[in-house]
Amino acid sequence: MEEVARQVIAMGGEIHTGCTVNRVITDGWRVCAVEAANSATGAIGSFTGDFFFSTAPIQELMRSFDAAPPGEILALSDGLVYRDLITVGLLVNSLKIQDDTPHGKTLLSDNWIYIQEPDVLLGRLQIFNNWSPYMVADPTRVWLGLEYFCNQTDAIWSLSDEGVVALASEELSRIGIIDAREVLDSKVLRMEKTYPAYFGTYDRFAEIRTYVDRYENLFLIGRNGMHRYNNQDHSMLTAMLAVDHIIAGELDKSALWEVNTEGDYQEESK
Repeated sequence: MEEVARQVIAMGGEIHTGCTVNRVITDGWRVCAVEAANSATGAIGSFTGDFFFSTAPIQELMRSFDAAPPGEILALSDGLVYRDLITVGLLVNSLKIQDDTPHGKTLLSDNWIYIQEPDVLLGRLQIFNNWSPYMVADPTRVWLGLEYFCNQTDAIWSLSDEGVVALASEELSRIGIIDAREVLDSKVLRMEKTYPAYFGTYDRFAEIRTYVDRYENLFLIGRNGMHRYNNQDHSMLTAMLAVDHIIAGELDKSALWEVNTEGDYQEESK
């Protein structure tokens, strides 16, 4: 991501972070600009363009149009359901479980492990060392990511960061993966609407898609933008396809919606 950002800026582009979109300004079935507020300063700016991409949750996008969609379409988007996510990063000296190899015991080789124990809230464990050595400053330590799938109405969402870290450390210690006394550092991230769900009003999502696709220069991409449980590679592919379509002068968005409709996962078909 850092390299992509560097190239964008080097070619004269601008990257604005920490902004909240207030309004999508339209003219008929074209988007003309996006009005956004800087979260730190409150300053409001307007960003014009020829083409626009949205990775925002459908609910938020639909409520941002200056020309409000029909009431039935808004009701459908409001009825979409999401799951939220809390990720707890724990830096530890070592794990209590290891891989047995001909050369002795080594760090577990898994990138992530789904946790099946019914008496913990923890859903999945990531070992960031195995994603990339650049994610761990000291390779003798282990950087873990504990994932809690939840809703904002759940008690865990309202816990303080210290409370979430204490829970995560205790649970991982209780199921025998770490010694809670070896936690060196921690970080808590809360992500709203991480997982778009296929219930609620999703069975009528095609009506939302048909409506939004009428904006000829607006492309919905990514997991939340399309309300689809895509893998990262699928999400990136939708963005690349959208750019290819724009360059070719092809504004039919059907191909974007065909991404990730195959029966097999890419990883399994190799």
